[in-house]
Amino acid sequence: MSKKILIGVVSAIALSTMLVAGCSGTSSITIGGSTTVQPLSEAWSESFDSDIEISVQGGGSSAGVKGAAEGTLDIGAASREMKSSEEDEYPNLIVHHVAADGVAVVVHPSSDVSDLTLEEIRDIFAAGSNDDWTVINREEGSGTREVYEDIVMDDIEVAPNAEFLPSNGAVKEKVANTENAIGYISLGYVDESVKAVKVDGVVCTEENVVNGSYPVMRYLNYITDGEPEGVVKEYIDYCLSAAGQQIAADEGYIKLG
Repeated sequence: MSKKILIGVVSAIALSTMLVAGCSGTSSITIGGSTTVQPLSEAWSESFDSDIEISVQGGGSSAGVKGAAEGTLDIGAASREMKSSEEDEYPNLIVHHVAADGVAVVVHPSSDVSDLTLEEIRDIFAAGSNDDWTVINREEGSGTREVYEDIVMDDIEVAPNAEFLPSNGAVKEKVANTENAIGYISLGYVDESVKAVKVDGVVCTEENVVNGSYPVMRYLNYITDGEPEGVVKEYIDYCLSAAGQQIAADEGYIKLG
């Protein structure tokens, strides 16, 4: 092959690559933020029919909002709504509801406690760890924590001697291995290793979250800087499709619609 022909072939390949990248807007997708949304993002990315590489990270909801705003993430994941301060600081961000979720209050499976009122839960977390309870809270930046504190604590501070853990998985593991522990996790994380207590007589189930009888619920969100385009839009559209929403349900979350 002559040098001139070789250069032409290489140029054609390069041009084709550029056109593909230009049409999609990106050759990969990076998603990061909420650890509640993380396993759902992983399930969606594995089933998304595309050659695009999708990277899924954790870091917490606040990190998801900031990453989307600063361009380090194509999609920020948050298990809460944006704060008014974030909306003021990042006016171009757009929130996309992708699923719903309940926040379950959990204890060790051997615990005799099976039903607590919101007031009783609030009092336990305000008192903190003692001879009766090992109180497990989430670290700063957690969307699950912010939803929980907004709905359950009602402006009352969680005691500083509570144990602060970084993720739903860490809370579940601690509660599962500590007989007098109490914490809270996403409904999608609840399994036989912990016991979800009733709140005001209502168990945390998909049905009760949807019908509004279970009080601690939230939407799970993807956040983009402006309207999504290219493969990012294709991916979010897939997540909201019937197939994508069925995956959300299969993963223990609550599908929309």
